[in-house]
Order: sequence, then C-alpha cells, then structure tokens
Amino acid sequence: MLRRLLEKLEHQQTGGAFTYGAVVADNDAGRSAEETVSAFAGRSSLDIVYCCEPRQNIALARNLVLAHADGEFIAFIDDDEFPADDWLAQLVQACERYGASGVLGPVRPHFDQPPPRWIVRGRFCERPEHPTGTVMHWVRSRTGNVLFRRAILDGTEAPFRAEFGTGGEDKDFFMRMTERGCVFVWCNEAVAFETVPPARWTRRYMLTRALLRGKNVLKHPTGRGVLVAKSLVALPVYSLALPVTLLFGQHVFMKYGIRFCDHLGRLLALCGLNPVDERPM
Repeated sequence: MLRRLLEKLEHQQTGGAFTYGAVVADNDAGRSAEETVSAFAGRSSLDIVYCCEPRQNIALARNLVLAHADGEFIAFIDDDEFPADDWLAQLVQACERYGASGVLGPVRPHFDQPPPRWIVRGRFCERPEHPTGTVMHWVRSRTGNVLFRRAILDGTEAPFRAEFGTGGEDKDFFMRMTERGCVFVWCNEAVAFETVPPARWTRRYMLTRALLRGKNVLKHPTGRGVLVAKSLVALPVYSLALPVTLLFGQHVFMKYGIRFCDHLGRLLALCGLNPVDERPM
C-alpha cells in the first residue's frame, strides 16, 4: 500500500504552480517501511524524507512529520490511502480560493477485489461528503485527507498531543486550531482513496474499531456529559433491537451492532475499563 501511495504522489499534476516533496514517518521501531521508501527514493524524482518514530503513537508520528516538513502548505494522507492525480492541486486551489486555513477532502473506499454484498449494502466503508466550500466543524474533521497552511502552527509546541495515543488526536488538533480562529473548508474534488483489504471486511474488525472509537471519543473534554447520557439511553435500546435486526439482513444487524459497540466503548472507558488496547489493523 505504501508503494502505491508513493507512486501516486510522484505523479501529481500541479500544472507547474508549485513544487512539493514527501515525508514518510515510520511509526515502527523495527523500521518496517524503510526498505520500501529507500528503494522507491533511489529511482524517483520525488524528494522524499524518511524518518522513524519508534514509540507507537500516531500523534508523535504526525509531529515528527511536521518537524521534517518545510513547505508553505502541509498535507496529510494515510499510508493505506492513495490520491487522485490532481489531489494536491485541488487542495491548494481551494485553500487559496476560499482564503481558508486548511482544506479537507473525501476519502473513498477502494477494493482490490470485490467485497461481500453486505459490506456494500451497508456502506460500511463510506464516509460523509459535503459540497465544496462547506466550513467544517472540528467534530467532522480528520487528517486522512487534509492540507493546511504551515503558519497556523506558529506558537504551537506540539500540534498533535501524545496523550491521545490510539486515536482522537486529529479531532483535538482541529478543535484547538478552530478555537484559535482557523477556518477549514471542504473540497469534494480533492479525492483520496482508502485501500480496504479483506481483513477489514470482518465483523470482528468493525466491532473492535467501534469499541475503540467509543473509547477515544471521551478523551475530548467538550460534550462528554452529553455523550455519556446518550450512551446510557442508547445501549439498552440497541441491546433489545439487535436480535430483531437479524430479520432484515446482515448489513442491518452490523449497522446497529457497530452503534452498540460505539456506545459500549464509551461507557467501558468511563468505568476505567479498556476494551481495546491498540488500533485494529
């Protein structure tokens, strides 16, 4: 997946409007990505910097990227994603057009082989999209496809906070940037694709991810009371409804099962219980 990402980054269509390079942060003490990056860099015209953050913490890895990036704009894309050919150009143009602090774009699923029918019917791998120019609330913002002006980081010692560990560091980043007056907009033409391998089609993966998401959402101080109250009401309701949803197909059952685990993860975390140690791969 990393090789595919680097190949797509190398061939971005910029129309000569700007130059760019890439920073790859390997969040593995074993430096598992180093060989792939070195082999690609040896034959590529793209300026690539490799760095390693041995501590398993996505926030620390993101901060390491920022320490090595030196452009006027900084874009983030995950290693299991790859961009459309005009991805960077669309992000930069939208940022300038709207005078925004940063721009987010859609991440659409890509399957190298056909997934099960219930995955498609339930739209489990699809994410919300918005009209271009929509001002984004920090709750709906994430770093899987984003570009922002480096200047917004001025005066920020650690843009991504390490205490978020397995996730939630991106929403915290956007919340703090928004509080400082930054404005982020949506560009629906700046498309990235997330490779969804068969390992992510399983019920276990989806439910585990929901538990982790529920756990991580309580790391944010804003709105915790409301979220907990909703979960206290929703959990027993979903418990009663789940057996009935089986009558309507696996995609309906899983949709409600994921919501159940979201709420369960919140309440377990509130009680000091850790349902999931690491982000599911």
